[in-house]
Amino acid sequence: MGSAIQLNRVTKIWNEGEPGAVTAVDSLSLQVGQGEFVVLLGPSGCGKSSLLYLLAGLEQPSAGELLCDGARVAGPAPERSMIFQEASLYPWLTVLDNVALGLRLQGVEQPERDSRAQALLRQVGLGDMGQRRPHELSGGMRQRVALARALAMKPKVLLMDEPFAALDVQTRARMQGHLLEVWRASGASVLLVTHSIDEALALADRIVVFTARPGRVKHEVSVALPRPRNPHDPRMVDLHRQLTELLADEVDRAFLEQETR
Repeated sequence: MGSAIQLNRVTKIWNEGEPGAVTAVDSLSLQVGQGEFVVLLGPSGCGKSSLLYLLAGLEQPSAGELLCDGARVAGPAPERSMIFQEASLYPWLTVLDNVALGLRLQGVEQPERDSRAQALLRQVGLGDMGQRRPHELSGGMRQRVALARALAMKPKVLLMDEPFAALDVQTRARMQGHLLEVWRASGASVLLVTHSIDEALALADRIVVFTARPGRVKHEVSVALPRPRNPHDPRMVDLHRQLTELLADEVDRAFLEQETR
């Protein structure tokens, strides 16, 4: 399996050179294989989201190198799609037009882009919602539209920044199921940020545990279990315990840093 993403000793310093400079990630190296589902798990403020912004090309690293399919990440590109915590849909567009927006900007003719957008809406279970407006949808539905919009560009890499954090437990579980289905169909590599051990274990091929800020890789945990996964399976319970122990010190360090600022 080749590498879809490769990070070589990446450092990101926010407000570099100023008195309030903050090192988000420090000399971080990581690889994500083609078609692999990797979850970044760590305490708040440890640089997980910063790393996604770097990979999306929305920010530049202070040091190090980021590669996607062997090419240096120099800015945003269609092969790298990002989904944020909020769906960020355009309220004046229909659901169909929101999904097709990237295709429109690429100059794809309307019949083709509408056809592709409609097929993606069916894939995420919203085939009859194309003419609705975002405000008519639930939070889970809006995130499914955001997922369809990202997949419309046929990305090789899907970057997800806590996309289900604002959803209730039941909706979150359903969304995780939808995500796994469309991930398998797309063949994309996924890098997902979460604070939830349960979510990481439900989704990941591999979980990368971050230290408290500045973010570094503390440990990697492989989850070689078939999906869907039973959280009460003794193997899952053992993995949950292992991850809880790995995170405990880092969470304490993150809280201590916040209290002493």
